[in-house]
Amino acid sequence: MASNHHEFLILGANFAGVGTAHYLLRHTIPALLKLDATRTYHVTLVSPSTHFFWKIGAPRTLASPDLIPFSKAFGPIADGFKEYSSDQYTIETAAAVGLNPEQRTVSVELPSKENKTLHYATLIIATGTSSPSAVWTLNGSHENTINAMKELHKTLPSAKTILIAGGGPAGTETAGEIGSLYPKAQTTILSGTSRLLPRLSKATSNDVQARLKKLGVEVVNNLRVTSVKKLDSGATELAFDDGTTRTVDVYIDSTGGKPNTSFLPKDWLNEKGQVINDDKSLRLTIPGSEGIYAIGDVGSYSHGGFMDVKDGVAPLCSSIAIDVAKTIDPSKAGAFKQKNFKWIPDTQFVPTGPKGGVGQLFGWRVPSLMVWALKSRTFMVEKLPGAMKGQDYINA
Repeated sequence: MASNHHEFLILGANFAGVGTAHYLLRHTIPALLKLDATRTYHVTLVSPSTHFFWKIGAPRTLASPDLIPFSKAFGPIADGFKEYSSDQYTIETAAAVGLNPEQRTVSVELPSKENKTLHYATLIIATGTSSPSAVWTLNGSHENTINAMKELHKTLPSAKTILIAGGGPAGTETAGEIGSLYPKAQTTILSGTSRLLPRLSKATSNDVQARLKKLGVEVVNNLRVTSVKKLDSGATELAFDDGTTRTVDVYIDSTGGKPNTSFLPKDWLNEKGQVINDDKSLRLTIPGSEGIYAIGDVGSYSHGGFMDVKDGVAPLCSSIAIDVAKTIDPSKAGAFKQKNFKWIPDTQFVPTGPKGGVGQLFGWRVPSLMVWALKSRTFMVEKLPGAMKGQDYINA
């Protein structure tokens, strides 16, 4: 590659990858060009899915096609980049399968199953997670998620017994949606721990359990699924860690995903499988990882959730700007100010159906009406077009 060309390679194209691409194209690259107009810059965005997924609304989208139709939950990634010249960026439909940091190359697998080598000067890992069920994350093509949801749309209306495993926000919200929409079904949620929403206060956990009980949802604590067997009848046989078994009409696994990091060196990962990166600058600090960064659930800095992405984009891109400026002229790194990521603790908004829910902001409990206004009413699905266009990053 020519020395005056700089390639930004972003692996992953949902909230983290798309947001980073917009910030680079809109702010970072124009600022770098002011330092040296002879350089050229290009962004390549890699994703196995051609579509952006509003996964925030997944609990409602999976419950019924009438609540959030697929046309509002998914959108072509390319539609979000029409404001830029086509020579500024490339969208590559592929999945990362290997990394050579010495050569600064990434091997990707195309839909044809053929491999292709992509070069980078700066690499941003934004590959997210893969969940046990495709309803939660883009496990490959967005069609996988749509098909998983279609199966639930077919089985939920007639289901007499429904079991949801996982007591975090996704599972709790799903229990609220199903309890509200299908009150005649016997719906059970397993928290997997001593209570629902364990990251929030006990008072909030008690509140959400009481709200679900009013919807007819049974909450079971300290019980986990150990095996799952799909029966010929369409039902699912479950075994639990207390030695008991149960057969249900519909089983929804919301126990969380695993980071998409199988293509990375094992010594770059923490015990959860996340990429180890600095919790303020989002740089990788492992020897041999120069010029590489991580953002979103895949990074060790992240506690999970959209806000860790949204609040991480500007710090990440400030790190990139400083590091790239040093390659132009070390004295020019001061043209950019380092922004640091700051985690917002004890903050979640968790709807329990379309009429409200529970939430905390900086540890303070918020009223159900606020949860309704900010999330429960629409799951913010109207923000999908803006997210695809990077509207959260209009200003630097």
